[in-house]
Amino acid sequence: MSALDGVLVIDKPPGMTSHDVVDVVRKRFGTKKVGHGGTLDPDATGVLLLGLGRATRFLAYAQASPKRYTAVARLGVTTSTQDASGHVVEERGVAIGAGDIQEAMVAFRGDIEQIPPMVSAVKVGGERLYKKARRGEEVERQARPVSIFELELVDFSAERAEATFDLRCSGGTYVRTLVHDLGAVLGCGAHVSSLRRTEAGGFPVSDAVPLEAVGTEHLRPPVDVVASMPRLEVDDATARTVSHGGPLESDAGVPMGVDHVALVHNGALLAVYRRSGGRLVADRVVGS
Repeated sequence: MSALDGVLVIDKPPGMTSHDVVDVVRKRFGTKKVGHGGTLDPDATGVLLLGLGRATRFLAYAQASPKRYTAVARLGVTTSTQDASGHVVEERGVAIGAGDIQEAMVAFRGDIEQIPPMVSAVKVGGERLYKKARRGEEVERQARPVSIFELELVDFSAERAEATFDLRCSGGTYVRTLVHDLGAVLGCGAHVSSLRRTEAGGFPVSDAVPLEAVGTEHLRPPVDVVASMPRLEVDDATARTVSHGGPLESDAGVPMGVDHVALVHNGALLAVYRRSGGRLVADRVVGS
């Protein structure tokens, strides 16, 4: 492993894209091999997991892992981007209470479908939607399944027409679309006025380092890129097999219902393996 193979848990500031954060870290650490584990909108803040060196190979698992957010919704105002960065499309009066919101929220818990917003990184026809949106285009998008594990109303102000939510959801969930759709059900419309990611990749925001302060002393070991995944410690002989991506003939030791497991030796990440017919086969290997 190189000294720059590892993970950074950043508290992203507002006004930057996730790629902007990657560029800052590339320059500060003097390496090109940097990637992030899940896009945050420019106006959003909070946990952004970055992989450096060989840890970048495993960022897809962090992207797919559950995430937690605090979202502030402005009720009565619908925008073109479903957040505060867009122009106002419609304004309506807000004649609802906290009870109405809690009742409407029930339908948004569990497995639901979302239509990605036009200002998203989803590709349609080989081009990202936000590029089409910049040209004023709007195209048909297919609904995508997502899971809302937790959704709670933590504050409501009728005077400000504002509601604050705490939610935990699957990777790929559009929080602004959730708020937009909830506003539609309430009949008043809504958009996200503030969004903070409070957990991602198994790390709470309390573990995150402000971007302006991050340095090599904050670099975590590569195994932390799969912090939210079950781990299986292997012996010396198995470690040699795993380091070359060889299959393991038994999935013993892997919890029931788990498809992927991080294989480690003396605490160091070797690979991620997946279940296959009672065996474990290589999904991604650290390698040399």
